[in-house]
Amino acid sequence: MEKTLRESGERPIGSEGARGGRWVLLDFGDVVVHVFAEDERAYYDLEGLWSDSPVEHVGGSV
Repeated sequence: MEKTLRESGERPIGSEGARGGRWVLLDFGDVVVHVFAEDERAYYDLEGLWSDSPVEHVGGSV
């Protein structure tokens, strides 16, 4: 995802978590991308936290 956004001219403001390999956060300003291993995704439950926000599914399975 980061490579594709960079190729289209987008640059992240910041990123975290890539070294641990269990989750990654990419902050592109208007868009923040979270990629989790399955158990971390269940633990942090961002879908529940932001349940009143619109959902956009992009590729892959959710």
